[in-house]
Amino acid sequence: MHNELPPPSLTWCLFLDVDGTLIELADSPFDSCADADLTTLLSHVAERLGGAVALVSGRSIDYLDALFAPLRLPAAGLHGVERRKASGIMHGASFIDTQLDRARAALKALVAAHPGTLLEDKGRTIAVHFRLAPQSEPAVADLVRRVAAQLGTNYHIQGGKMMLEIKPRGFSKAAAINAFMHEPPFTGRTPVFVGDDLTDQDGFRTVEDAGGISIAVGDRVHGQFMLVGVAQVRDWLRRISALHDMHHA
Repeated sequence: MHNELPPPSLTWCLFLDVDGTLIELADSPFDSCADADLTTLLSHVAERLGGAVALVSGRSIDYLDALFAPLRLPAAGLHGVERRKASGIMHGASFIDTQLDRARAALKALVAAHPGTLLEDKGRTIAVHFRLAPQSEPAVADLVRRVAAQLGTNYHIQGGKMMLEIKPRGFSKAAAINAFMHEPPFTGRTPVFVGDDLTDQDGFRTVEDAGGISIAVGDRVHGQFMLVGVAQVRDWLRRISALHDMHHA
């Protein structure tokens, strides 16, 4: 892994994880917030790169739109279960997956019995967070495993930072990035993916295989390059947003 990042380029397309990459991780998934400066910065970066900037997150696209309003970037939500192309067309509609209803009931009871754990129901996926109750991890892991097993092979467990999520199988951030790379305005550009969590590792491989660049934020994942945290990611984005001036200098 190199620490000297490659100089930013107008030929890049960017894929950005959100929590822990663009914004600090909050104790509760419901407390995250983006500031106006970040929204403005993202909009400048997207402008410089001809719109080739996509958010790739475990959050829903509705949540991302609310977070970065009024900006509506191309986005993959729920770890790739839903995706909005640059054209605005949505793949994977948002809906409440009733097949998860039994899991909802079981996980609701689990969270009620373990103070500090939180249930995040995203409609097509369902997550339990234990950041505020790390001692509950074994109990959470045990029940999530049993609940997922009852759902059969169409669902699987996605691990993340102090959370476990049940989601439909066959979707991933890597697959979403790959789909974006075959669509305008991303095609023909060098893909760069910035992420901080285990769910981002496959995406790193996808961009590396396409001759692109992987940048890990912190030390939970391994990319070709590393940024220490959210503040460094923003400094790096500012360098991209300043490219325009160099271009015309």
